[in-house]
Amino acid sequence: SSSSPQLKPNFSFPKTGNIKSTSRFHNFCRKPTRNIENTTMTDSNPPLFHQYELLLQSKAQLQLLNNGNQQINSVMEECQLPLIDLTGLESSNEKERRACSREIFGASAEWGFFQVINHGIRTELLSRMSKEQMKLFGVPFEKKSTSGILDHSYRWGTPTATHPNQFSWSEAFHIPLTKVSEAACYGEFINLREVMEELATAMSKLARSLAGVLVECLGHRKEIFDDICDESTCFLRLNHYPICPFPGDVSGLVPHTDSDFLTILHQDRSGGLQLMKGSQWVAVKPNPEALVVNIGDLLQAWSNDTYKSVKHMVVANSMRERYSIAYFLCPSYHSPIGSCKQPSPYRHFTFAEYRKQVRDDVEKIGYKIGLSKFRLVNINTNSNSNN
Repeated sequence: SSSSPQLKPNFSFPKTGNIKSTSRFHNFCRKPTRNIENTTMTDSNPPLFHQYELLLQSKAQLQLLNNGNQQINSVMEECQLPLIDLTGLESSNEKERRACSREIFGASAEWGFFQVINHGIRTELLSRMSKEQMKLFGVPFEKKSTSGILDHSYRWGTPTATHPNQFSWSEAFHIPLTKVSEAACYGEFINLREVMEELATAMSKLARSLAGVLVECLGHRKEIFDDICDESTCFLRLNHYPICPFPGDVSGLVPHTDSDFLTILHQDRSGGLQLMKGSQWVAVKPNPEALVVNIGDLLQAWSNDTYKSVKHMVVANSMRERYSIAYFLCPSYHSPIGSCKQPSPYRHFTFAEYRKQVRDDVEKIGYKIGLSKFRLVNINTNSNSNN
């Protein structure tokens, strides 16, 4: 994965024998939460304040360990991601189709991120999904966490965090595609089922189309990922980033790369998405007409590093909530990831092996290491030979 500058996050931890620095948090917890009536921080939905407070207390007399994340509130540049009109892929003109494919290839190789318009997913469908998503996250925390809705996929905060800079101020539902159509998963949220089924189908079609373009650009038949990608391991993730009173101290979603082939993201207009470009964090300017696409670790490995899986994050916001929905294109667990060309800079591995390594790293050290664990040494490759 991409490396980050070795800067300490902006946390004010007390020195040994002095725990007064945590009083800032306690003072906040005694005050009403901004823009939320009759709610205190300790009553937040979900209870992120309580989990964050425990992290502060547990490390109040220890030196903060740095996991490679950049200082959260450092100055960022704002960028406009490459914007690609996908009507070119459907053109009857071969030159226009090739030109669109070259744009997708170039953005994936240089940025690892790009935006697409005229992508085939109706604005009305995305709007309906956003409304149903807001209703879902608005129910009481106890109901979200205990009712088993959406295949018991609710999660919040970061249970594995051992330091505040590993903590994500967010909540999510992470649903396998195979469960999206099951009525039993939705309970009273009947309207959510209809819109999620339609959106999952549309995003899956788009993801497979873009993946097909990317593998064709490296000389392979476009159906290669259709053979190994399985609905049981592809996911929809509904994200909610509540208002956070400590936006300089904690992330909405900590810096990471995606453990998949390809991700498609629909986000609201709140902003907050940032990515690593070179050695600089840059803020992505929201485009309400576009979907965001990014390369995952598995496609970087398959492409011999031609395509870039780029570290990205979501910053917390003290004024506005943020909502997004992501689709993750993944292979079946026991499918070998393979390579577009030998020799590969990575050893042979399956999706199951990769997921296990990521889980093990997170449990042991609190964060994901990623592809570097699978990289071979002394392998001479020219991953740009097909450019």
